[in-house]
Amino acid sequence: MCHTDRSLAPYPPVRGALGPCADLELTARDGTRVATFVAEPALPTRRGIVILPDVRGLHPFYKDLAARFAEAGFVAVAMDYFGRTAPSGDRGEGFEYRSHIDRTTPETIGIDVAACVELLRQRLPGGSAAIFTVGFCFGGSASWRQSASGLGLAGCIGFYGGQPMKRAGAAIPRMRSPLLMLLAGEDSTPASEFEEFARKVRERGVDVQSKTYEGAPHSFFDRSSAEHADACEDAWHRLLDFAETRSVAPSPP
Repeated sequence: MCHTDRSLAPYPPVRGALGPCADLELTARDGTRVATFVAEPALPTRRGIVILPDVRGLHPFYKDLAARFAEAGFVAVAMDYFGRTAPSGDRGEGFEYRSHIDRTTPETIGIDVAACVELLRQRLPGGSAAIFTVGFCFGGSASWRQSASGLGLAGCIGFYGGQPMKRAGAAIPRMRSPLLMLLAGEDSTPASEFEEFARKVRERGVDVQSKTYEGAPHSFFDRSSAEHADACEDAWHRLLDFAETRSVAPSPP
């Protein structure tokens, strides 16, 4: 199960002041209008992050999460997947996402991510600014796939990341940006598939960090589930440490 209308994004371990937040429509290079939610910290930063949601698209949970990332010191852009097949609007539990998610492709997702990265490059100072992706469930594997995007990302982070070999395996030969895999111990994708994916990426010389939270279910990153508070806190620390040590992105090929 992915995040629901009752889900709440966990707070980062240290919270700074939240700056401006707004819904914003971007234009991808194929002319598609991409619905996003942008959240900024009150203080200047050199870090940005693109949030790739689960199958529900720009669900309210991910707007909440963008604000939490801004409190953690990132300019955050949460994006929708469905600009080509569904009108912009409510992505709550009543939205019938299945027919739309089936019409996405890795290529169209990549085009929309590129529009979000371009927005971040406009809003962040040049030079040492570092941009990351982070995704959840379907978006987790899509985030890892962005390592092969040629966008010069500082790192690609995925929570849960279902079926990584099916959804991102073909991109492994082109991957350049390091990966962080934050996995649920109780999930539908076998642990062996995540291990195979990580091994094949490492064989290409790309750094992969992986942590499995034993006993944690899919979508454990949720402050409405008090029993998983320790896993949420540890995941935040690992994510922030990963970003801190990768403050300079690799040059695009």
